[in-house]
This record gives sequence, C-alpha cells and structure tokens, in this order.
Amino acid sequence: MRTRDDAPVTTTAPRGSGAVSAGRGSGGPAPRRATIAARTLRTDRWWVQPLVTVVVLLLFIAYSTFRAFQNAYYSAEPYISPFYSPCITTRCEGDSFPEFFTGPAWISPAIYILVLPLGIRLTCYYYRKAYYRSFWLSPPACAVAEPHRRYTGETRFPLVGQNVHRYFLYAALLFNVILFYEAVRGFRDETGEWGHMGLGTLILLVNAVMLFLYSVSCHSCRHIVGGRLNSFSKHPLRYRAWTLVSRLNARHMQYAWISLFTVAFADFYVFLLATGTITDLRFF
Repeated sequence: MRTRDDAPVTTTAPRGSGAVSAGRGSGGPAPRRATIAARTLRTDRWWVQPLVTVVVLLLFIAYSTFRAFQNAYYSAEPYISPFYSPCITTRCEGDSFPEFFTGPAWISPAIYILVLPLGIRLTCYYYRKAYYRSFWLSPPACAVAEPHRRYTGETRFPLVGQNVHRYFLYAALLFNVILFYEAVRGFRDETGEWGHMGLGTLILLVNAVMLFLYSVSCHSCRHIVGGRLNSFSKHPLRYRAWTLVSRLNARHMQYAWISLFTVAFADFYVFLLATGTITDLRFF
C-alpha cells in the first residue's frame, strides 16, 4: 500500500494549506504568527518617500492656491497661464478664449475652471495611493503598520466620492484640447502676427503634451478603451488602442509627477513675463 507521501500527484490534486511554520510534532495545527510589538522591522529609511511626497504636494498646493487667488499676472501675449485657461469671463486679461459671462471682480477667473483639473488629480488612482500613504499613513510604506485601528476603504463620505474619477477624466480630456489650442496660439508674436515662436511656445507645448499623456495613461482611460470586451479578436481597433494605452499606463506615475511640474513651471514662466521680470526668448 502506498502511503500519502508516496501517492502520485495529479493535475487536479488540491494544494496543501501552505503553512510556513512547523507544527508541534503531535499532529496539531501550526502555531499562529508571533506577535510583534514593533511597528516595523524595516531598518532602511522607508519614511523618506512619504516625506518627500508630502513636501512636494504641499509646495504645489501652496503655490497653485496663491496664483489662483492672485488674479493677476497670468497673461503675457501671446501666452496665458494654464491655471487660467480657459479664461471664460469678461474680466480676463487678454482674449484667448470666448468670454461667456461677467463675473464679480473679487472672484479670480481661475476659480471657475480649476475644480476640474483638481478633481482628476484628487481622484486619480496613483495620487490616491500617494496621498493616502503620505498624509494619512494608510499605510506609509510596505511592511509598516498604519496607526489607524479601523479600515473602511472608500465606502464612506468623503472618499466614496472617488468613484467620480471617470467623469473628471472626461473633463480633463476637454482641457487637454484647450491647452493644445493655447499652445498653438503661442506661434504668434505679441502683436498677434502668426509664424513666430518663443521659449514660451515651447513651454506651453511641452506642458500640453505631458498633461495629455497623464490623462490618456490613466487607469480609467485604459478601462474605457478596452473594458467590457469578452473577445479582443472581434474588436481589433480597440485592442490596438488598449495595448497602446496599457503601455502608457505603465508610466502613469512618471507622467503624474512630470505634468505636475510642467504645469507649475508654465504658470511661473508666464508670471515672470507678465511682471516684466524677464523677456521671452524668441526663436523666430
């Protein structure tokens, strides 16, 4: 008679429990995991990444909030700051976009439109991981215990609102088109004559490209393009589009950070031009 250890293993044989600790030798169950009082056994500087994330995001929030409420120095022909684009009130500096209404003088034109770009950043899958770990320490790093006693996920207010991310993506794609429009307008000089290009043109164009890559590399965009398909072979065009978006999605984190810097730098460059601190470097 064959023992259990000698029995042949078939492809349908169930796997064992996979316990990694040895039993007591009496046929009883393996002991439970040892209680570890320390928050983590990691000896590396695991806290550096969440700390850097907090510092960078706070600096961006502080700068963008100041610029949005400053309500000045956001236009220098033919450029306009991406924080104020599209500028849709009659109180806007310049005339780069149709003006739909007259807003109160004390309300900055940026307030009307920044809620949409801010919305996609706040609900973005990558940024959610970034600020959950850095601001809420949930958890701060791998193999590091979080300080919270309860975990409810995104099932309660306000985090249940993260589910609107897809709709913010639709708005962001519209903003991407507008930013490309503003970049194309940069191929003019300060008098409005076409056929010219300055350093500001290049900066606005790079910013538009990076924000577009950030949008289309989004996890929701990947699902919109290739989700709910049972057979890719019946949808070859969507499969090709899904493959391309999947490749971009692998670099979504990089696009998220690069586009954060490009949009701030583009605004800062326009601010320097508008205040007369520098003059635009003209290529032709």
